[in-house]
Amino acid sequence: MAVFLMKFFPRMRRFHCFSLARFSRLAASGAISAALIGWGVAPAAAQPMGIPSMGLASASELAPEVERTLGDAIMEQGRRDPTYIGDPDVLQYLTDMGRKLAAHADTTVERINVFALRDPQINAFALPGGYIGINSGLVVAAGSESELASVVAHEIGHVLQRHIARGMTQRAQTNHAMMAALAGALLAALSGSPDLAMGVAAFGQAAAVDRHLGFSRQAEQEADRVGLTMMTRAGYDPAGMARMFELLSNASRLNQGMGGNAYTSTHPLSVQRMSDAQNRTMRAERRPNTSSDAFWYVRAKLRIEQARAGQALRAAEEQLRADTQQAQGVEQSAAWYGLAYSAWKRRDLEQAAKALAQAGAQGQSSAQIAGLEVAIALARGDVEAALKMGGQAVARWPDSQGVALAQVEALQGAGRYEEAVNELQSRIRQWPEVPRLWQLLAQSQERLGRRADARKSMANFYELTGALPAAVEQLQQARAMTRDFYEQSELDVRIRELRNRLNSDRELLERFKS
Repeated sequence: MAVFLMKFFPRMRRFHCFSLARFSRLAASGAISAALIGWGVAPAAAQPMGIPSMGLASASELAPEVERTLGDAIMEQGRRDPTYIGDPDVLQYLTDMGRKLAAHADTTVERINVFALRDPQINAFALPGGYIGINSGLVVAAGSESELASVVAHEIGHVLQRHIARGMTQRAQTNHAMMAALAGALLAALSGSPDLAMGVAAFGQAAAVDRHLGFSRQAEQEADRVGLTMMTRAGYDPAGMARMFELLSNASRLNQGMGGNAYTSTHPLSVQRMSDAQNRTMRAERRPNTSSDAFWYVRAKLRIEQARAGQALRAAEEQLRADTQQAQGVEQSAAWYGLAYSAWKRRDLEQAAKALAQAGAQGQSSAQIAGLEVAIALARGDVEAALKMGGQAVARWPDSQGVALAQVEALQGAGRYEEAVNELQSRIRQWPEVPRLWQLLAQSQERLGRRADARKSMANFYELTGALPAAVEQLQQARAMTRDFYEQSELDVRIRELRNRLNSDRELLERFKS
C-alpha cells in the first residue's frame, strides 16, 4: 500500500509493509496509521506488536467503509499517474486472476481489483478497499503463471485477513498534525482539487515501517498460508510459491549492497517464513506447471511497457529476439508479439506487421494478437480492414475486453457511431465496471449529437474512477440540456445520491482534520 501512496502522493514516504524503495518520496506509514486511528478506530493496546491475531480482524479496528473511502481516494489519484498501466489486456488478465483466486478463499471478499504499475522492480502491494498493485517487473520476472499467482494470492491474503486494518491501528500514539494533513489531502481529492491532494508531503518518516516489521513478518506468513490455499484450490501449481521465493531470495542476494530487493525489503523473507511455505507446498496437491496463453502475451507486453525507451527498450527487445530463437510454441509467439507491440508503439507499422505475422506463423492465435492487428490497421488508415478484423476477433474472443475495445475504435474510425453505441451498450451490460467503455460511449453519443446522454455516460465514467465531484458536474450539465420532466427527475435522484456519498465521505474525513 505504501508503494501506491508513494506513487500518487509525491514526496510522501513508505507506508506499512507494502512500500517500494523507489517511491521513497511518498507517505509515511506512521502518518496513515495515525490518521486512521483518529477515525474512530480503537488502538490495539491489547494486541502486542509482532503478534497479530489470526483470522479476521474486528470491524471495530477499521470500518470497511473507511477502507473503501481511503482506497478509492488513492486510486482516483493513482489512475492519473504515468506509471499506472490502463491497458485493457493487462487489467483484465490481472483482475480475472485475482477474482479467480478470491473465489476459492474461505472468506468472502467484497471486491478485488488488480492493476499494474510501470516499474521494473519486483514488487506487489495491497491497498485499502480491495485494490492490489503489481509491478510490471514482477510479471516479467515470473517464470510461470503459478509464480505470479502466488504473489497475487499472497496480497489477497492480506486483504482477506484485514492486515491493512490491523496495521493502521497498531499506533497508540499519533501525530495530530500528520493526521490532519492526510485528512485534508483526501478531502481535497474528494473536492476535485488534485493539486492540493497531490501536495501531501508531511509524512517523511520511513522509520515507521521498521516499527511495523515485527508485525509484518508474522502477517506475511499468514498471508502465505491463506494464499497457498487459494492458489491450490484455483488450480495453480502450489510449487509456484516456492519457486517465487527462490527467485526473490536470489534477487535479494544479487542486489546486496545496491539497496537490496524491493519485494524482500517490504515482504521480509525470513527463514521461518520460507520453510513454512516450502513445507506446505510439499504437502499440497501438485498441479501441472502450465501457464495460460494470456500470461505469456501479457508478460511480453509488460516487458515493453516497463522499458518504454532508450537503452532499457533496446535491452527488452534484445531479450524478446532471443526468445524468438530459443523458445517454442506460445512462448515464441508471445516474443514476436512483444516485438510487434514495441514497433507499433514506435509507429514503425511495417515492422509491427511483419513481427505480428511471425507471432501467428505457427498457427498461434490470441485475443492480444487480434487486438494489435486491428490497431495496426487503424494506424495505417485501413479502416475497412480494421472493421473486418475486429468483427472476426469479437466472434472468436467474445470475452476479451481488449478485442471489444479495438472493435469499437474501428467503428468510430469508420464514422459508424450508432453501431459503436449499440456495441458499447452491449459490452457495458457484460462489463459494467469498465470505465473505458463508458468513456467511449460518451464520445460516440457526442458525435451523434446526443449531448445529454454523453454527459450521463461521462458521469458513470467518473463515478467508476472515484471522481465523484466530476460525476456530479456531468449530471448537472445533462440536466440543463434536457426539458423532459421524467429525465430531469431521474437525474435529480442520481445527483442527490452522489452528493450524499460525497457528504458522507467528507464527514468521515472532517472528523479527523480538526
